Amino acid sequence: MSAADNKKLMQEIFVSAGDPDPAARDRSLFTASLADDAKWIVTGQYSWSRIFTGKQSILNDLHGHVRSRLVERARTLAHRFIADGDHVVVEAKGDNVTKAGVRYDNDYCLVFRLENGKIKEVREYCDSILTERALGPFPQAQ
Repeated sequence: MSAADNKKLMQEIFVSAGDPDPAARDRSLFTASLADDAKWIVTGQYSWSRIFTGKQSILNDLHGHVRSRLVERARTLAHRFIADGDHVVVEAKGDNVTKAGVRYDNDYCLVFRLENGKIKEVREYCDSILTERALGPFPQAQ
């Protein structure tokens, strides 16, 4: 796929997932576009920093834990997309509240690497202090 095709796919994913009406949000495009062997890399040097390997780990371990801490499903609104070959960089802002009533409106820079229309890798850059303050430390692996 071309850089333009990759950018368009990522725009469609964020538009469908970020709808302000919770009932209208569609995560299926993201899920369908995530390769079975994808990797999600949470950068930095804090408790959330790790590599989630595989679609199920990304959806259940990472996103599942985030969902367990929030009042509603996570909402991340993208405001800039930059595409170069197989990579699409997305700048986004969270719009979330934790079950403890704390705002979790993190700023993100997400670097997606796509291959044949599938998301193969995501590198997540965000405010690590805000993440741990609002969501708490990431649980240790069992």
